[in-house]
Amino acid sequence: MTSTKPVRLLTAMLTAALTGAATLSAAPAFAQAVIVAPMAPPAPRVEVVPPPRAGYAWDPGHWRWVEGRYVWVGGHWQAVRVGHRWVPGHWVARGPNWRWVEGHWA
Repeated sequence: MTSTKPVRLLTAMLTAALTGAATLSAAPAFAQAVIVAPMAPPAPRVEVVPPPRAGYAWDPGHWRWVEGRYVWVGGHWQAVRVGHRWVPGHWVARGPNWRWVEGHWA
């Protein structure tokens, strides 16, 4: 009579490996930190936008909350994603705080 113990062990190991792989592939493609500031951002700075570049969309500068204060991040060009439009990041009031919504393609 042949022992089925090695077969059961192999089956259990394969099942565990496949379950782990399925769990990892179900994770989000990227994780974003939630940025919350206790006060409204200053008014945007006036930027001189460089001449348009074919295949790129302008992402305007914005204030970023860093270590308890706002820091200006200058605008830059984003490579266009065909069939999408760029939605710039922006601050949204949430109760007494302000939450940063990251720019994204829509």
